[in-house]
Amino acid sequence: MTASIIYKGDLRCECTHLQSGTIIETDAPTDNRGKGERFSPTDTVCVALATCIITTMGIRAADMNIDLSQTHLEVTKHMLSEPRRIGKIEVVLNIPNIGLDDNTKMIMQKIGDNCPVMKSLHPDLQVVTTYNWM
Repeated sequence: MTASIIYKGDLRCECTHLQSGTIIETDAPTDNRGKGERFSPTDTVCVALATCIITTMGIRAADMNIDLSQTHLEVTKHMLSEPRRIGKIEVVLNIPNIGLDDNTKMIMQKIGDNCPVMKSLHPDLQVVTTYNWM
């Protein structure tokens, strides 16, 4: 088992990662009768995508002695109403100037674009990923 989840009421969940004991809470968003005081479940999908992109890039970068630390990511979620679902996720990676050549940048981008979360999303979900090599 990966996680244990307790529904706390008022559209809030407490999620415990069993290996580490780390806890995150979720709330329904304000546009869907929630308090919006925590990440919503759909927010966590978007965050999972962004963190998976940079994590898989980081794994390969470590093998290549490349330091991607201080990369800043921005995630924007666009919801659809019928049916209510995520319609589009925009991920922008702002990667510090670390002197990579164009071929290495392309390798990193290909790795990011093929991370496990990306490969797990439904093909109807539009994902726009922008790599800004600063």
